[in-house]
Amino acid sequence: MTTIIDGQVVARATKERAAALVARVKDAGVDPGLAVVLVGDDPASLSYVRMKERDCADVGIRSFDHRLPADTTQDALDALIDACNADSSVHGILLQLPLPSHLDEESALARISAAKDVDGLHPENLGRLVRGLPGPRACTPWGVMAMLDHYGIDVSGKRAVVIGRSSIVGKPQALMLLERNATVTICHSRTVDLPAVCREADVIVAAVGRAKMVTREYVRPGAVVIDVGINRTEDGLVGDVDFADVSPVASAITPVPGGVGPMTRAMLVMNTALAAARVAGVEEA
Repeated sequence: MTTIIDGQVVARATKERAAALVARVKDAGVDPGLAVVLVGDDPASLSYVRMKERDCADVGIRSFDHRLPADTTQDALDALIDACNADSSVHGILLQLPLPSHLDEESALARISAAKDVDGLHPENLGRLVRGLPGPRACTPWGVMAMLDHYGIDVSGKRAVVIGRSSIVGKPQALMLLERNATVTICHSRTVDLPAVCREADVIVAAVGRAKMVTREYVRPGAVVIDVGINRTEDGLVGDVDFADVSPVASAITPVPGGVGPMTRAMLVMNTALAAARVAGVEEA
């Protein structure tokens, strides 16, 4: 019988751990705070920001809301990031992506203090992941690992295929699986015979942004399938995996919605709690 990996359940457990840590940080005299920077009024970004701020409130983290108009200049965005870096009441900075096309996303992410980078996307923190050193981890792939742990899915020695090579999901996901001693293959648009490569995998992580691309043709019976995709279609939100087609052959699978999405937000909360804990000199229990 296929196990449905419930991201809502794992996210609640993660937020409970974060709330306990926040309480200990406050006892040490530090009040955790997250600066949220949103440029423009994209409806999806506005919705994500509201949910992230609500999650922070749930665990006792203050949110400082910074809304900038869509025509904000690079200098104005840089100045706001610098101010947040210098503000001792801010322990984490969330720069909501994507930015308007006239702004330099990479420059803005690199400008955020590595210690306050709760998205885990600063070049220093990605480099620490490559080196196997501690530091903030990219939220979505870290959330995937938390789900695997919660459901007792051990990837050590297993073959894992990550479909997608972005710096936000694909590359850090591959590195986190490698940290757990999986044998990892990263696939992308130039991969030859992608279904055949995927059929060799014990674990598939799909993160390409193409609705229902992964069908049972891609999946070896008994494989674990993690769907990172969120695609808006006429039929509503769907993932990169054709859930109805794949779920009968997978041993475990994440749904969309209700799978990886809640975990991304939960890991942002945990990263913020950990950033404040480092300032307070408090270790996670």
